[in-house]
Amino acid sequence: MNESGRPKTLVLGLDVGDGALIRRWAGEGRLPALASLIEQGAWSWLDTTADTLHVSAWPTIYTGAMPGEHGVYFTFQPLPGVQGYEKFRGDQYGRPTFWNLLSRAGVRCTVLDAPYTHPEVGSDATQIFDWGSWARHWKSMSTPPPLLRRMERACGRYPLGLDALDIGLARLDPAEMRERLVTAVDARTRAALWLERQVAWDVLFVVFAETHPAAHYCWAPDDGSGHADGGPALDDLLAVYQAVDRGIGELVDRVGEDTTVLVVSGDGVAPNRAGWHLLPEALRRLGFLAEATPADRPDETAAGGRARGIRDPIRRLRDALPKDMRKALARRLPASIRHRLARRVDTAGIDWSRTRAFCLPTDLEGYIRVNVRGREPLGIVAEGSEYRRVCDELVAALAELTDATTGRPAVREVIRVDDAFPGHRRARLPDLVVVWDREQPLQALTSPATGLLSEPSPDARPGTHAGPGFLLRRGELGDAADEPSHIRDIAPALLSRYGVQVPEYMMTERDRTIPEGGRT
Repeated sequence: MNESGRPKTLVLGLDVGDGALIRRWAGEGRLPALASLIEQGAWSWLDTTADTLHVSAWPTIYTGAMPGEHGVYFTFQPLPGVQGYEKFRGDQYGRPTFWNLLSRAGVRCTVLDAPYTHPEVGSDATQIFDWGSWARHWKSMSTPPPLLRRMERACGRYPLGLDALDIGLARLDPAEMRERLVTAVDARTRAALWLERQVAWDVLFVVFAETHPAAHYCWAPDDGSGHADGGPALDDLLAVYQAVDRGIGELVDRVGEDTTVLVVSGDGVAPNRAGWHLLPEALRRLGFLAEATPADRPDETAAGGRARGIRDPIRRLRDALPKDMRKALARRLPASIRHRLARRVDTAGIDWSRTRAFCLPTDLEGYIRVNVRGREPLGIVAEGSEYRRVCDELVAALAELTDATTGRPAVREVIRVDDAFPGHRRARLPDLVVVWDREQPLQALTSPATGLLSEPSPDARPGTHAGPGFLLRRGELGDAADEPSHIRDIAPALLSRYGVQVPEYMMTERDRTIPEGGRT
């Protein structure tokens, strides 16, 4: 107990922190702080929504709700009334975070750099936003406002100097990333220790974002075996984890043995072998996605200018400029304008009057949205039986795709989101999620209906997201019989620990898996 009379809980998040590597390196004596926590505490592997919607892991952890309830799964998402997609924005969440609910009940919560978050109405939590996030989905700020300025005067600005939304899918040198990330981890540790001293807290939640870019860029090069057993790149990854381990050790020592410590990750790392880049062309050849022709009228549509034809002037300007010049000009634009222009370019060549389904942005799974009448401003597919028929046709056609190199099925499964993730924010999700076979890199697909689809992946990053998640716990959390088994269990466990009523939506769908019928 502390002076508030409440127990203290330190929650340490590892963004895309790989549990298998942690256990391996801890067992080898390379991560002594984590090894000590493992020896003293309990380890749980967690089922995760990241297997299906990889960026939904953190929102699911925060809210204790599944994606159909909280509505957040990627940087760019569809919205009812928008033709295409929009960037993540401040009103995205359909359910409150656990620190919002705790703070309303008087529990003092301090949060540093929780990814994909923004200020919430009704929350009294102390929070630093996007000081050192890997991808800034909001903006650098704090509640209360002066706190960030004070922290930066004491600890400095975040030193990484890179942002995922600017880098895109380019490959970066792993040795250089190691040096940058180790420096960034040390800066985060200093900031977290400063916050711990400056702010009275019952729950302190710190996310180490550095394990996320380390997963993408310091993962071992893919040799097709599916294993990462060594090599320079894995040594670079280890150096980042060792820096995180030192930071965890300092924080655990600071808070003392009476504080419950949770170390959590919603997903791990695997070789980057997705086939998402081939999916738009597959939909075109299958007759679901129609391209505008030069004869089509390209003027502004009835959707308030949200969709254009093939003569879109922005697209023509883009095509006329050299690639390097386009990138240089894009970097000078405010992010909000840059993302709006990108959407216009992406959708400029689509003939919505003949398009039954289209692809949403992704860098891992394949996300498909049916062009539903009423939900999409230019939708042509009626709800009900016609919508189900289109989904059935897509699922059947995707099942026939094979890896042209190996002959293996290219698609492991197709998730029907209506069945897998029901909820009041379901309309903000894709309709189908294509989960790829990961036995080998997918560079070419074929089927009787599509013929050969061949194109190298534009994503040069060697590592990417994969399940499972994990929870490492030292100290009491709740009833041992209710030990978390899914990432959504963490939020209700924390509420219960502080005597805060668990909302009904957190207590439903407790089977921890995608329901039967959700997978095809």
